[in-house]
Amino acid sequence: MAERSFAREVRQLTVPAGTEFHGEGILAVTKALLEAGVGYVTGYQGAPISHLMDVLADAQPILNELGVYFEPAASEAAAAAALSASVNYPVRGAVTWKSTVGTNVASDALANLASGGVRGGALIIVGEDYGEGSSIMQERTHAFAMKSQMWLLDPKPHLPSIVKAVHDGFALSEATNTPVMLELRIRSCHLHGKFITRENRRPAFSLKDALENPQRDGSRIVLPPAAFMHEREKAEHRWPAAVKYIVDHQLNEFVDGELDHIGIVMLGGLTNNVQRALKLLDMSDLFGTSRVPQYILNVAYPLVEDEVVRFCEGKKAVLVIEEGQPDYHEQHINTILRRRGVGTAVHGKDLLPMGGDYTVAVLRKGIRGFLERHHPAAFAKPVTVAMPKPPAVSALLPPRPPGLCTGCPERPIFSAFKLAERELGTHHVSSDIGCHLFSSMPPFHIGSTTMGYGLGASSASAFNAGGQLGAGKRAVAFMGDGGFWHNGLTSGIANAVFNRHDNVFVIVDNNYSAATGGQDIPSSRVDNPNRSTSHAIESAVRGVGVEWVRTITRTYDVAAMRAALQEAMSTPFKGPKVVIAQSECMLNRQRREKPLAAKAVAAGERVLKERFGVDAAVCSGDHACMRLSGCPSLTLAPSGDALKPDPVAQVDDSCVACGHCGEVADAAVLCPSFYKTHKVQNPGSGERWRARWRQKLVGWLQARQQRERATRALYPS
Repeated sequence: MAERSFAREVRQLTVPAGTEFHGEGILAVTKALLEAGVGYVTGYQGAPISHLMDVLADAQPILNELGVYFEPAASEAAAAAALSASVNYPVRGAVTWKSTVGTNVASDALANLASGGVRGGALIIVGEDYGEGSSIMQERTHAFAMKSQMWLLDPKPHLPSIVKAVHDGFALSEATNTPVMLELRIRSCHLHGKFITRENRRPAFSLKDALENPQRDGSRIVLPPAAFMHEREKAEHRWPAAVKYIVDHQLNEFVDGELDHIGIVMLGGLTNNVQRALKLLDMSDLFGTSRVPQYILNVAYPLVEDEVVRFCEGKKAVLVIEEGQPDYHEQHINTILRRRGVGTAVHGKDLLPMGGDYTVAVLRKGIRGFLERHHPAAFAKPVTVAMPKPPAVSALLPPRPPGLCTGCPERPIFSAFKLAERELGTHHVSSDIGCHLFSSMPPFHIGSTTMGYGLGASSASAFNAGGQLGAGKRAVAFMGDGGFWHNGLTSGIANAVFNRHDNVFVIVDNNYSAATGGQDIPSSRVDNPNRSTSHAIESAVRGVGVEWVRTITRTYDVAAMRAALQEAMSTPFKGPKVVIAQSECMLNRQRREKPLAAKAVAAGERVLKERFGVDAAVCSGDHACMRLSGCPSLTLAPSGDALKPDPVAQVDDSCVACGHCGEVADAAVLCPSFYKTHKVQNPGSGERWRARWRQKLVGWLQARQQRERATRALYPS
């Protein structure tokens, strides 16, 4: 199950033309795809685009009714390869994934697609994950667009602009026989707004038409000499066609302003932040009417030379606003202007940071520096007394590194691994993309590298040399079930079998592609009406030749997990050793069970809720349980005992009763201070009777204890 259902929202996808559509950016994209007559859609989930896949999955009946084929792909490469349907047939196709890691995976297919070109519109919707809030390396999609010469759209964070970009993307692709990339930042994916709808269209040419009337064009296959012709075609035909379409349909925008001696060139996706920064500098109003002329690049690539010259000519200076390095646009605009003999000064990274998120505060500072240099009159105001600056927020707030959720079934795996290392010593660990990468953070500090989704096993390949060199330890590699099916089965496990690795591979099987939003995968143990599930990972690894496999069906059993890991790390068996650690993702489990429990309580049914606690009288206060667990529900509290001044452990209300704290305390032979309680809602009459007598008995025992204490205080001898 996905982390969020869009079953209610997708009903809007069927509204008639002329309706005012309200919703998130990802819903607007889906509606635009249907309006554009898309024939097939596929992709791979990943922030900030995961919810687009979830919307498409929930909209499956609507897609079926329109004759649109949808499937979640096994990887971004598989999704990109599906666009081959648009090479020989005039069918529109769209794919989506997280960039730039997804584009990395898909780059081989994309390069071939861009070389041969397409007949039908091919749209690649990428979730641009750049900036300080990103979960990946700091790269941008722009480089991929330039490398393969695909056109890149970067619409304003505004629903009508995003919807228009989808329609323009298909049309631009067909006008130029070139795949088009549409990048959406996280703000664009999740902003709310409204737009006026068009009618949904069935595909003008469907996949059924293609199957029944197969065609081929050998000149589209990327082989010599066709490949050399493709390069000429890009430069001599496709590029001029793209420029003509962009100009004729006015995809880029010009905003007039009274300060015509200066200007700002910006990417469409940064428009809202730039406008807000200008407003704070009294250079714009609330509705975007700017005193500074602007050239908004809704098409980030290619640049239109005539438009650049037209905007910059006669201006003293322009400020180019683009995130990150290299400064592609700043360099290109400089080249265009100098080639055309235009002397306009071009500023960019000299006034703005070379990397990081271009927030309103960052842009305000950079634009102010630009205006002070080229329009100082904007700040010719009476001198005011400077107020002392407040301390930086970063100095006031403690660090908040990412970590595993309360009750996460992966936490006991790493607790068990740390316990195993107590006996066998520290081992080299190769990590992987996914929730389990948080094992590199406190309190576990496990893992040295991460190379890509499903590449944990491959990352340990070089360390297989340890056996040849006489090393006494084996390398250990982790990967999740999502990464396993994405890439790890072939590039990791099958490769380990082929090369006779002696390493240890731990596959974290939590029933979903949890890190990307809880989507089903082949090994999910649920009934999915549209997909084939329940394909065991153990069968898959044995199918490629792994002989030593151990499956732990309950990761919260820390003792069993430790025993399996110790055996794998020390067994005399030579060959790849795979430990499959299974337990359902706690977030998905809570999303499923909490509504059912609430419904049962409301209906008057008996509902049992468990949680753990710590006996303050027994707790030793050394907090070893926290160092081996790191559960967010474990915190500190006063002991309540004057003879025990140090704080003791306490379990807060976020506890989900996974049992990890008690299990790890038992396996590590820590203090036995953990206990389990049962809260019964809507109890039966017998339970109420027992509860009353228990309260009376406990009250009597407490009163007797108080009397004994008072007696000892009066008569100490």
